[in-house]
Amino acid sequence: MHPVSKMSALAALAALTALTACSRQADDELGTGPRNGSVVADAPMAASQAEASAAGDMGITAKVNAALVADDQLKATQINVDTRDGQVTLSGQAPDAAARERATTLAAAVTGVKQVNNQLVVAQSS
Repeated sequence: MHPVSKMSALAALAALTALTACSRQADDELGTGPRNGSVVADAPMAASQAEASAAGDMGITAKVNAALVADDQLKATQINVDTRDGQVTLSGQAPDAAARERATTLAAAVTGVKQVNNQLVVAQSS
């Protein structure tokens, strides 16, 4: 190879190496480089966390339902229990104000419950 061609090739190689290094630095600063992961790489973890949360919510709902059925004051009432991210919503009818409050107390005592939203309506006396 001619000496001038060797120098041109080396200069081109040096420029390419510098550009590659700049590109990597830009990726790192933008958070798109391999050290920071990517949305695609994080998707399985997010899905796994969502599944664990849903399974936890289903377990909480089952435990709250069991607590309501086991209680002598509430077992005959129709109370719907919905749980999302540890927040329990009670809906339906309660026979009286005391039973309504009792449902809140029982639901709040279940492990994993972060908050109880009691939307129970007290039945009208006939």
